[in-house]
Amino acid sequence: MRNYPCSLPELGKHHRVCPDSLRTTSCKHIDEFGETMHATDDRLPRYQRLRDELAALIAARHWLPGEAIPTEQALAKRYDVAIGTVRKAVDLLVADGMLERFQGRGTFVRRASFDSSLFRFFRFQGRHGERRIPESRILRREVVEAPSAVAAALQIPARASVIEMTRVRLIDGAPMLAEEIWLPYDRFAAFARLELASIGDLLYPVYEAHCNQIVASATETLTVEAIGPVHARLLRIEPGTPAVVIERLAYGYDRRPLEWRRSRGPASEFIYQAEIR
Repeated sequence: MRNYPCSLPELGKHHRVCPDSLRTTSCKHIDEFGETMHATDDRLPRYQRLRDELAALIAARHWLPGEAIPTEQALAKRYDVAIGTVRKAVDLLVADGMLERFQGRGTFVRRASFDSSLFRFFRFQGRHGERRIPESRILRREVVEAPSAVAAALQIPARASVIEMTRVRLIDGAPMLAEEIWLPYDRFAAFARLELASIGDLLYPVYEAHCNQIVASATETLTVEAIGPVHARLLRIEPGTPAVVIERLAYGYDRRPLEWRRSRGPASEFIYQAEIR
């Protein structure tokens, strides 16, 4: 099977896709970081392969969050497929949370919002009951060899380098959460060089601005434990106090894990709040 040249200059010199990639598994395109990304399996339905090509472009930041993608007519012409094929591919990306449609405006790359998750499990409120984004304070940041559990979660080789952080989140100076955070070093080397004082209360915008890493989705798991002495000291509570542990694994648009964190907070402050439609 021969390789086909990648040549769609309209997409920009750093974002090339293969016009024949819907028909071959050997063609490749190069994202802006110089990573080679292979076309999808040609045994898949055509709309699925188109979905994967568009997803690869989103992962390569050809279209940034909040930007519109080309119209269905333009994509159909670009890839020489029927409108119905494009619509099925876009439907899959909408269902996956990568795109969102707005009536009369078009289809846009979706920017995931995690603000509501701050308030889903704990009472982040000020003295007058208003919702507050907690202050964040990074206490420690080191580059270390990944423990086995971290390597497994981030899907990286055992003992690969990771950035390990300890962070507390506070409301009016009182600690509400103690967090351990791990990032794969090869994707976040620039973060390791940032001055801690320059890192704000929210990490995801920093990941995007300095490391070109966009969090697209995440899974969360809740457990309960008797808190140990280290985290008890960070939260200024007694060891053995019941605590809720939230494990979050965050993914990029390419479905690769970007961050794993464990957040602990006193069970007395735990709530569960969700909107059901």
